[in-house]
Amino acid sequence: MLNQVLTAEIGDESHRSATEPDYSAISKKPASADFFAGSGLATEGLKDFFDSVWANDICAKKQAVFAANHSPEIFTLDSIENIKGDKLPRHSLSWASFPCQDLSLAGNMGGITSSRSGMVWQWLRILDEMREAPAVLVAENVRGLVSGKNGENYLALHNALLERQYNVGAVLIDAVHWVPQSRPRIFVIAVRKSTDISGFITDSPTWAHPKAIQAIASKATDWTWWNIPAPSTPMHPLEKIIELDAPFDSEETVNHHLSLIPKSHFDKLEAAVKKGQKVFPGYKRIRNGQQVLEVRTDGLAGCLRTPTGGSSRQQLVIYRNGKFGTRLLTVKEAAQLMGAHKYQIPGTYNQGYKAMGDAVVVPVVRHLAEHLLYPLIKK
Repeated sequence: MLNQVLTAEIGDESHRSATEPDYSAISKKPASADFFAGSGLATEGLKDFFDSVWANDICAKKQAVFAANHSPEIFTLDSIENIKGDKLPRHSLSWASFPCQDLSLAGNMGGITSSRSGMVWQWLRILDEMREAPAVLVAENVRGLVSGKNGENYLALHNALLERQYNVGAVLIDAVHWVPQSRPRIFVIAVRKSTDISGFITDSPTWAHPKAIQAIASKATDWTWWNIPAPSTPMHPLEKIIELDAPFDSEETVNHHLSLIPKSHFDKLEAAVKKGQKVFPGYKRIRNGQQVLEVRTDGLAGCLRTPTGGSSRQQLVIYRNGKFGTRLLTVKEAAQLMGAHKYQIPGTYNQGYKAMGDAVVVPVVRHLAEHLLYPLIKK
């Protein structure tokens, strides 16, 4: 699968429901900038409402994916440490999906001052250097941002944004509302205090403020409860995304993978098959010193990861023609799990998988843009 260009799409369906308006014709869109842009899925989710005027990442392979789908002229390939705020084009929205390695439960939990996740402070340094600060900021990361270190990671960022004269609060949104992937993410939303936010806030938690958010809100100063409507578009079924006829692994590999499935999981597989289910995603894990393949039977894929090793690549167990087979999740399938329909993904398998696994889900970004970010700026 070297040097391929994949088009990720679900049949002839678009990313919008039949009743959802087409916002692509919005004139005089406000400008946005995409920090830690990666393959450009945040830019993709924002594009119906914002004109992206600048994007940045340090990874040349992700830059290639970005350039295949967006204007390559706006992309700056460089470390964020070398970016100067007074050189950036003016923009109303600054989006930063900053590195999660030091905040993820699967990482070292070094925290928001560590070398990788600590790059968020470079983002704030750049904002301080700008001639005019953006009206709206979004910082996106994993759940560990609010749950790790007793909330200290989030509170440090929250207070830094308050000091810069923004109203600040966070929401937790799981991509499962749009795509068959369990992928909860934290979105820290900051709006300049001079902006009228009436109509966009509430006095109490909503669907986007589960217990993890409520817990951190109780510790924060000047918390803002952002009011975002719950999604109403239907989720694409997992089996609609999966290419059921794609080749399985070799017989030897299939038998090996099936042998790794714990009996309790295999019993659930067989029960689900009797109900008509065919697709079961899973990850290899170490349990009690032994490698196992843990599979899901709830109709959802697990959270995509970056392919740093064999255990981080999502396996599929598929029931076909009366027996089980296994194979890796394809890059095309990974893209559709990220809501990146019709997205061009050049490069190798690992490059494409990483471009999708280390990104933000497109319809989640679009929902935030439509119902909060764009209306706040245009009010």
